Amino acid sequence: MFDIDGSQKSGSGTILRISIALAAISGQPLHIYNIRQNRPQPGLKPQHLEAVMTAARLCNAELKGAELNSRELWFKPREIRGGSVEAEIGTAGSIPMLLMTVLPICIFAEETVHLHVSRGGTDVSNSPSINYMRYVLLPTLKRMGISMSLTVHKYGYYPKGMGEVALTVEPCRFLKPLLLENFGKIQAVKGVSVCTFLADRRVAERQAKAANEYMKERGHMADIQVVNDQSNPLQKGSSLVLWAETDTGTILGADAIGELRKTSEAVGREAAEKLGKEIPAKPTVDIHLADMLIPYMALTKGASAYLARTISDHLQTNIWLAETMLNVKFHIEKVDGLYRIEKVDLL
Repeated sequence: MFDIDGSQKSGSGTILRISIALAAISGQPLHIYNIRQNRPQPGLKPQHLEAVMTAARLCNAELKGAELNSRELWFKPREIRGGSVEAEIGTAGSIPMLLMTVLPICIFAEETVHLHVSRGGTDVSNSPSINYMRYVLLPTLKRMGISMSLTVHKYGYYPKGMGEVALTVEPCRFLKPLLLENFGKIQAVKGVSVCTFLADRRVAERQAKAANEYMKERGHMADIQVVNDQSNPLQKGSSLVLWAETDTGTILGADAIGELRKTSEAVGREAAEKLGKEIPAKPTVDIHLADMLIPYMALTKGASAYLARTISDHLQTNIWLAETMLNVKFHIEKVDGLYRIEKVDLL
């Protein structure tokens, strides 16, 4: 049985998400305690609880301690069957965070997974936006042989949520190693600027304009799609994702979320400033993609490597979990001002 202390490293929900996923894939029981110990409100919140419950549905797991605010959980997985699975968060809790819990599990299912997630937040703070997942994370994972699609039926924002998405994942028995060690030359800078029931204030257009002005000052013309969405009349909101594509397959992304008393121009500039920090450094993954890729790299056969601008707490946490639960080894070294993160092939 895996015995994981959730107060270690970042002490955040990432420990819960990754440990549940790796336990399901390895078929080993998990005991995790001190869940989200380092957060202002420790324990399982609605989004974390529904992520655990969805993972359990995928692999018919036995659960103990799966209730709101619980700080201790037992998870005993069985075979990962797949099929159609429903999840409902019920708050503005992050749908992308739920997806990041279960996506690694879906890859190893016996049959295609059709996951429908409702009543959650697609674009909320302290989480990647749903379009970051669509245009940055998923295309990178496809390089590893993962076939999947993500559809947004309703965008959802704080405080009501009410977002809805569908994820389809084809089984993949063996993940290809990911080798991203050459930044190359930028071929395009793209983006998607979304607002829901805010077209009268031209929110999506203003976000895109501010982002483009910032990027233009730094020598990049951004092709930003403007989406005046009307999918969710119960919750207005906005988001912007930007990404740079290079001729070596590198995708660097950045996003920002609209909030009360935050201007559309501030949203656009925030996303552009984030991307503007990545591009000059010439990494092959951005700061957030760096930690998201660790579980997938750990599951590959053979060595994988990429270059990152900095080492985040989440990256260190995910490496610690992967090494603890999967008996793999990661190596980090400084190379020309960047950090080279390699999953070492022990065979």
